[in-house]
Amino acid sequence: MDRKLIVIIAFYLLCVNLIGFIIMGLDKRRAKKNMWRVKEKSIFTAALLGGAAGAWLGMNVFRHKTKHKAFRYGLPAICIVQWALIAYLIWRRVKG
Repeated sequence: MDRKLIVIIAFYLLCVNLIGFIIMGLDKRRAKKNMWRVKEKSIFTAALLGGAAGAWLGMNVFRHKTKHKAFRYGLPAICIVQWALIAYLIWRRVKG
């Protein structure tokens, strides 16, 4: 991978994780105000697109959906798989 592609991927991951974090905060705020809520499917979609760490951090920072087993176990599981994939790709690049 060339340097430009690595920067693009890093920027993408930063953005999608920020979106996951913001979605959790937004949903928590809307839950408190009895407003329209973000669909759980949307949160998991953001997580599966690379934003699992941000959504997981948002879940813990905002104390939102921490009692839902799908989130309590699902977000960390997705995050671990994504980190493992990134670690593998880095290892493969270093190995040559």
